[in-house]
Amino acid sequence: MSGVRVRVPASTANLGSGFDALGLALGLHDELEFHVVDDGLLVEVSGEGADVPTDESHLVVRAFVAASEALDLKVPGLVLRCRNAIPHSRGLGSSAAAVVAGVAAAYALAGRELDTSALQLAAEFEGHADNAAASMFGGAVVAWTSAGRYRAVRLDTHPSLAPVVFVPTQESSTKTTRGLLPAVVPHEDAAFAAGRSALAVHALTRDPSLLPEALDDRLHEPYRQPAWPATTELVRALRAAGTAAAVSGAGPTVLALPEGGVLPDGVGYSGFTALRVPVDQDGVCVAPLG
Repeated sequence: MSGVRVRVPASTANLGSGFDALGLALGLHDELEFHVVDDGLLVEVSGEGADVPTDESHLVVRAFVAASEALDLKVPGLVLRCRNAIPHSRGLGSSAAAVVAGVAAAYALAGRELDTSALQLAAEFEGHADNAAASMFGGAVVAWTSAGRYRAVRLDTHPSLAPVVFVPTQESSTKTTRGLLPAVVPHEDAAFAAGRSALAVHALTRDPSLLPEALDDRLHEPYRQPAWPATTELVRALRAAGTAAAVSGAGPTVLALPEGGVLPDGVGYSGFTALRVPVDQDGVCVAPLG
């Protein structure tokens, strides 16, 4: 193949108490073209993140190179064109989507199907597999580590799920918000998180009526409140109105899963842009360039 076209979805992670373990792919996509050329590197970016570096340090390029080396794939030169719709630094998995796109392109050019090694490559960039697995496989995912390896399983979500994400103009750094987390948490809070994350799996796949309780959290959201107070207020307002809500990933975007897709009245959404995005069931899709 002379190149491939890649379509990769956004993702939301944690889903309440499922910290670094639960992820959900969302129908908001970056589209990329990888053209194999004789030599050199040209990166063009439009849409979200158009101001990022366009040299070898570009995250998609780094992931593509890492996967190519792992697959012993020789690519003399590359023209990369990115049309991004996933907001950057908002808790919607933009970096994981970029990495998955690079890995998936290398696998396709090498004539390989995505496998557990592909997930390992992608997850190594962030140190956890929840966002990467969701973008790679679609649907909902449960991610974990075992003997230093990243693992994940895909779950079919309930057909009534109708996610809404509230995206603020404010950006947030995962590194910064992780720095707010304590080294230890009370045993009572750990038990609460275990129960709620298990309930979230059931609610996402079998009984969405339980989502308002399932997305509650004591493990990370309370400690990160100073980073995004407006996000915290919106999550609380939605929950008080009976709507399932959580901080999306490291924030500051808010994820809501309203019953029947109907948002409650009387909640102020000022400062946020509401996007209705379906669950992406397909994950990353790759096709040869014509």
